[in-house]
Amino acid sequence: MALLEQASRKMSVPEKTFLNVIKLFVIVPVFFMLLRMVDNWWSLAWAALILLLYPLFVKPLQYSISAKYLPKNMNKDDT
Repeated sequence: MALLEQASRKMSVPEKTFLNVIKLFVIVPVFFMLLRMVDNWWSLAWAALILLLYPLFVKPLQYSISAKYLPKNMNKDDT
């Protein structure tokens, strides 16, 4: 996990920008659903579901983008 975090810190500016835009595309609908809560209470449930599934969508994308910054010669003993 520490290697993945270090690799994500090495991402270039366009890669970080792309990842942040994707995060915005996931988060912005939550706020729209919260605004619709006055009319429809189910939108609150959908907003909560999106927030719960947020890490399941964003983290794999982040790790796949930062995978090229992982060291090439990783040993299983280097934890």
